[in-house]
Amino acid sequence: MLVAVGRRAVSESLGLETTRVKIADRGIIAVDERCRTADPHIYAVGDVTGDPMLAHRAMRQGKVAAECIAGRPSAFDNAAVPAVVFTDPEVAWCGVMEAQAGEAGRAIKVAKFSWAASGRAATIGRSDGLTKLVVDAASGRVLGVGIVGPGAGELIAEAALAIETALTAEDLAVTIHAHPTLSEGLMEAAERLLHQSSH
Repeated sequence: MLVAVGRRAVSESLGLETTRVKIADRGIIAVDERCRTADPHIYAVGDVTGDPMLAHRAMRQGKVAAECIAGRPSAFDNAAVPAVVFTDPEVAWCGVMEAQAGEAGRAIKVAKFSWAASGRAATIGRSDGLTKLVVDAASGRVLGVGIVGPGAGELIAEAALAIETALTAEDLAVTIHAHPTLSEGLMEAAERLLHQSSH
């Protein structure tokens, strides 16, 4: 059972009404890619800047803001912010999934790898997992990944890296993964996708 009450931006009582900072719906502070508000002397990071309200996103934004304040060129332009639900099994995802691609009218291909075919999942008695790969139909570029299973929160890091570096399904398929490991799921899903494309 998962009980999730949600999060909200807490931007009131900060005296922002005396600045040029723009506050949108639900108290969210509008920022640009440098994490700068409409008031050029005020930067904002974290939950107060909106979704996804995740600590690791806030940490990246904090680094960007600090670099910009120090006069260095920096921007929060990340393509993927991984999300993890720490249940059993864990659920993790990042990037563009089917629903988002459909809303954007983007042509995609999807491949799934059931952990029932994973030797490592069998040895730990957890073959109930699944790895899903979403790629751009034309280029094969990795757009999104979903993983369900023990350790999904750790496994999603490779997916985020693949999205950030614009890897293709072929790049993942030809990358040698240690065997037997749960990380092979992403390679296996990529191989299935390439096999589908060759028919």
